[in-house]
Amino acid sequence: MTLAAGAPALVIDGLHLSRDQCDVLRGVSITLAAGEVCALMGVSGAGKSTILRAAVALEPFDAGRVRVGDVELRAGPVPKESELRAFRRHIGMVFQQHALFSHLTVRENITLAPVHAAGVSQREADATARRLLESLGVAHRADAYPSQVSGGEAQRVAIARALALDPQVLLLDEPTAALDPARRGALAESLRLLAQGGRGLLITTHDLEFAKEVADRVIVLAAGVVVEEGAARQVLEAPQHEATRALLA
Repeated sequence: MTLAAGAPALVIDGLHLSRDQCDVLRGVSITLAAGEVCALMGVSGAGKSTILRAAVALEPFDAGRVRVGDVELRAGPVPKESELRAFRRHIGMVFQQHALFSHLTVRENITLAPVHAAGVSQREADATARRLLESLGVAHRADAYPSQVSGGEAQRVAIARALALDPQVLLLDEPTAALDPARRGALAESLRLLAQGGRGLLITTHDLEFAKEVADRVIVLAAGVVVEEGAARQVLEAPQHEATRALLA
């Protein structure tokens, strides 16, 4: 489903999540628009990655809801995979450590979900994989195994895998963590192109320059609560909240 630019692509409403009687998220609400890149920032332990995991139905939450397009995820135990298929068609995630299957080639990693979860033919899935790999500059690595590719290449393969089902929302957890400056710039360009195609991107990052370069909006999280948000350069160059100032320091 393609959304008009500016339409809500992802709505996180009143998310509460606790672990071992400790509140990790305390009423977090985020609306991500189609075509928008939003950077989620905060010190380690603020709850950034937990938001992504809850939003992609990898971790249960205690209250609130997550809506992607016309599909909604509610509080309670994580549903069975068979019940999540419609939800997962609309949202993809790229993990910090890439999480590629080591026994599968790059192409096989990308085609696995479309063929086995979405019922796409192998021929169509292969064509989509080739197109995505070409667009991300790693088509020549299609038959390589994850152990044979560099960190930057693995990052782009992971993005291609997340895009294989053509989701309208893409979540990325610390995508620049293992990249050198040149690769960070190339990644920023790739992500902006994805947003221009109408996808909403929510990215956790500690990389201030990357956030300035790629994000339209920054949301700052502290102790499980959103404490500041606004245009990326405004927040990062003229922070208003002490938690944001501490992050920048």
